[in-house]
Amino acid sequence: MLALRLYGPGDIRLAEVSVPQIADDEILLKTKAASVCGTDIRMWQNGYKNVDADHPLTLGHEFAGVIAKVGANVPFYQEGMSIAMQPNIGCGICDRCVSGNQHLCDEYKAFGINMDGAFAEYIRIPATAISHGNMMVIPEHVSFEEASIAEPLSCVYNGFSKCFVKPGEYALVVGAGPIGLMHAILLKMAGASVLINDLSEDRLAICRRILPGAVTYSGDDLKGFVMQRTNGQGLDVAITAAPVPQVQSAMLALMNYGGRINFFGGVPEAKQPVPINTNLIHYKELYLTGSTRSSIMQFRKALSFVGQKLIDVSGIITDRYTLDKAPEAFENSKNVKGLKHTIVF
Repeated sequence: MLALRLYGPGDIRLAEVSVPQIADDEILLKTKAASVCGTDIRMWQNGYKNVDADHPLTLGHEFAGVIAKVGANVPFYQEGMSIAMQPNIGCGICDRCVSGNQHLCDEYKAFGINMDGAFAEYIRIPATAISHGNMMVIPEHVSFEEASIAEPLSCVYNGFSKCFVKPGEYALVVGAGPIGLMHAILLKMAGASVLINDLSEDRLAICRRILPGAVTYSGDDLKGFVMQRTNGQGLDVAITAAPVPQVQSAMLALMNYGGRINFFGGVPEAKQPVPINTNLIHYKELYLTGSTRSSIMQFRKALSFVGQKLIDVSGIITDRYTLDKAPEAFENSKNVKGLKHTIVF
């Protein structure tokens, strides 16, 4: 079969590899859609630990497919089922896994991160992913493409859930890429008045088309814009969906009393530490939170939002490719062309 593999920094190649063989407690999934993530781009550009020319890795952790083969000892799942996959597999034993936070497990495995992923025609699903509940049957009327972005949507939902959004509150999202737009969609669903900031007018135009009613800004006086839109009170919620230290530092001065800030986008270690005015946290009683990845239950919730038609994510996928064009998808994603780039099988 054909697979897109990482061989080292800046080195991704399409390669012919064997179709995976499965054991009696495993499943073989035929990929139907796999989306490109910012993590894929960073791994391509910077390389990843233990991945080299002698130990290549098939990338791709946002995916959905159809069960092609079921091991003899696998319960419930059957050939032909349409499946979405939460890619983070915990050990199942540690306190974090037992509490439902298997995505924070020190020993976690993830498709396309430290085990072969979904930019391939077939994927072997190990027994632990099956027994831990990582597989979910796709709801009726949800496409494979939409199901493939349930994973980033679930990561967004993780951050959203830490902000305790209430109807009528003012919320700002900085970064109008696919992640920022998903944040804006969830905030709108919760009844917030949504503001979106980005340097790219093209991306802001896409946001306005997909999310009518969202107010966008790309000028150089973000504080003035926020105070004008919030009648001088400041923000109740702020989401930083951009890995920029200055953005994180700037959020605190924009907040209302009791405001909640989620640092969603991580900042490269070379740009740490990020200067923060802790007096603003103290005197305004602010809540400063972070989030990474998502739990299995958050993944299921996110996919159910799409299945119940509470939100529409179809417009986030702006570009589609066949697997042989995957390097082009990576280039366009790196160069910030469009929003979500999806490989369709």
